[in-house]
Amino acid sequence: MINIEEIPVENIDEYWKIHYEYLIQDGIITDEEDKEYFRGDEYRSTIKRFMQKEIDKIHLAYFVENNQRIGAVSYCIYKSEDGKCFILDFWVFPMFRGNGTGHRCFEALLDYTQKDGAIYYELNCDGREDRMRFWKRHGFVENG
Repeated sequence: MINIEEIPVENIDEYWKIHYEYLIQDGIITDEEDKEYFRGDEYRSTIKRFMQKEIDKIHLAYFVENNQRIGAVSYCIYKSEDGKCFILDFWVFPMFRGNGTGHRCFEALLDYTQKDGAIYYELNCDGREDRMRFWKRHGFVENG
């Protein structure tokens, strides 16, 4: 069973290191300007500020199975609007990929966020074929 372990804002520094490595290793950011942005105070302080909001806050969390972190996610449920859960980042750590873990992590995320008011989901996808297939298998459709 996969559990969701929320990351409190005071423990965010460990997450930043893991997040940046993910962005580089998975080829999500490649140019120096993007690298500086995601390492920089502007991006990180904005996320931190949105984590501290009372409503419509950003959540950072790890996917945990058998007491081991196997991936991470960041999302926001827009409770003040229509219940959209916007997924900012979703990834399974490389050593756990390829055996259905991503699907199980998404199912855990659905269960966790629906209990917190999520009604429907949206995300930005970089357009890579394997990632597009993954999200389409879960009912996502391209909307431009």
